[in-house]
Amino acid sequence: MAVPEALTAIPGLRTAAQLREPGPDVLTVLPELARLLPGGGLRRGSTVAVRGARSLVLALLAAATRNGSWAAVAALPDLGLAAAAELGVDLERVALVPNPGTELVAVLSALVDGFDLVVLGPASVSPQTARRLADRVRNRGTVLLTAGAWPGADLELKVSGRRWHGLTQDGHGHLRARDVVATSRGRGAAARSSSVGLLLPGPDGTVTGGGPRERRLVEVAG
Repeated sequence: MAVPEALTAIPGLRTAAQLREPGPDVLTVLPELARLLPGGGLRRGSTVAVRGARSLVLALLAAATRNGSWAAVAALPDLGLAAAAELGVDLERVALVPNPGTELVAVLSALVDGFDLVVLGPASVSPQTARRLADRVRNRGTVLLTAGAWPGADLELKVSGRRWHGLTQDGHGHLRARDVVATSRGRGAAARSSSVGLLLPGPDGTVTGGGPRERRLVEVAG
């Protein structure tokens, strides 16, 4: 399928042939997130569904874009660019397609052909379409991250136990950090679930890991 004309002008867009050139099989993630992923990073050719926190989707882009990978984000018209930058995402390496409309599948296919990582906002696709796109992702060596469920995803990350810090008992103060538990489970090497505690975001807007005691110390220090 030809790449839509609107996408050919995006700086950094790579051809399918370039994406198939030899390169690392795993894209780097922030150290705090490495324990959630088989091999400690995002495996090229995989689909990863993230449920419960859009901020985790953005955090997964941070290290890869800072290390030179290109990412595209589709169907997230209300994406918070300031929050993404605070989480460490290099915005100069991110292309946005806020409203692909009825051409979602065609646009997504083109993005998979041209970028290292593709983020898809909440969208409903049939299992058959999901399989076709997953095959394309696998063949191109791209990573597809979905903000929500995805039929047949290789890995699912789920955020639970969300608790904000910063408000006093009478409701005054400022929201400063959010305590969460992130759990991963998938197929193959990811069949055994793994969980980590995180501040997502931490007091400075970044991701902070560690156990409950360390997280409390970070929160107080912030």
